[in-house]
Amino acid sequence: MPYINLNTPIPGPNSVALQQRRAAAVSRGLGQANAVAVASAQGSLVTDVDGNTFIDLACGIGMMAVGHNHPKVVAALQAQAAQAIHPGALVVNFEGYPALAERLNALTPGDFPKKTLLANGGAEAVENAVKIARAHTGRAGVIVFEGAYHGRTNLTMSMTSKYGLFKKGFGPFASEVYRLPFPNPYRPPVGMDAEAWIDWCCWNLDNALVAQIDGSALACIVIEPVMGEGGFIPTPAKFLRKIREVCDRTGAVMIADEIQSGSGRTGKMYAIEHSGVVPDLVITAKSLGAGVPVSAVTGRAEIMDAPHLGGVGSTYGGSPLACAAALAVLDVLHEPGFMEQAQTVERVVREVWEPLRTELPIGDIRGIGAMMVVEFVRDPVGKDPWMEVIANAVPLAVQRGVLLIRAGLYSNCIRFLPALDIPEDMLREALTAVADAVREAYGKLRESEVVPA
Repeated sequence: MPYINLNTPIPGPNSVALQQRRAAAVSRGLGQANAVAVASAQGSLVTDVDGNTFIDLACGIGMMAVGHNHPKVVAALQAQAAQAIHPGALVVNFEGYPALAERLNALTPGDFPKKTLLANGGAEAVENAVKIARAHTGRAGVIVFEGAYHGRTNLTMSMTSKYGLFKKGFGPFASEVYRLPFPNPYRPPVGMDAEAWIDWCCWNLDNALVAQIDGSALACIVIEPVMGEGGFIPTPAKFLRKIREVCDRTGAVMIADEIQSGSGRTGKMYAIEHSGVVPDLVITAKSLGAGVPVSAVTGRAEIMDAPHLGGVGSTYGGSPLACAAALAVLDVLHEPGFMEQAQTVERVVREVWEPLRTELPIGDIRGIGAMMVVEFVRDPVGKDPWMEVIANAVPLAVQRGVLLIRAGLYSNCIRFLPALDIPEDMLREALTAVADAVREAYGKLRESEVVPA
């Protein structure tokens, strides 16, 4: 029996009505990938206000590694709400905050004393990590990479790539942010193979310490172990090792932004564990709270203790509700075999999409675990991004009962971020529907454009 159950056209009449209310009352700058209004969600299934059931492969942009409304998370929230919702960590202490910090200190890579600071969302955690690195080093410079996404606050927006979508009209931006090329193995410069491109980017990191910023002015290097918004590109291990070496040599802080790639998403607690490289600070958010706003900066105790008393904190950061949710999530993630289910997601995505390379304009299929993308190009040699395929395919997929979001610097990728424990037959049903949507979108484009055969 199929999991998708559609009773009305998509969007249905109640979704349309709610969409009209949103358009009238909410800033139009707030994007929305799927024209669906949700009434309830459980596991990997979402039911809209018209009674239609969808398979969710977006999961709130990767927030639901344990699935929607996991019973243990719901129970933890209900119990905590009955006790204390938010007395404020800046005012008093309560058991949840140190308990979550202790868990994260034990789980993050590195055999050294660690401490944790909690916040509300990913961007706030990135801001805190940079502040902490600056306080520790007494320096201001921040190195980031092309294609990266770190948030929408002024500093994190300054660190973020993809100007037109995230930064247009919002300047001036923060100073002392230096952006370097990222060694995307799929898109090396003309005349280079992937390995030569990675080597060049390693060389360029050294060169930047002469050409752009001196090592004595560098506070930190911030890297996504798997680039998220930029297209789910696993950072080559050689490049991560080079960043570690540069930070060791200059005294800068290596910060791993695991907001999207952490919390079990790639089959390990943190994606950087696949490389064996140990960063100084790790940033987590998204799936850490299973939908409850919580984020964390965890790392070397001497670095985390650098800010002066009162220099970090926020009104809602590390609320009892957030801590209860995150502790429940960590319990679920560490149930025997739970994180390993991410390997099944990767296997199934590849099994469904690899045979379609000869039929559809697929350029690359990549990612780790339950963090996968399919990238679409106009031709396999020139690799000209074909975002129109995705722009047309996503709404067609929704009409077939699958919730999706795009990714990639050129917005030409479909990203798959399902719950780790999504049943295999449900995942195959969803991926087949998405493939049909891409097939239809591609066919219509071929009729309206002169495209390669």
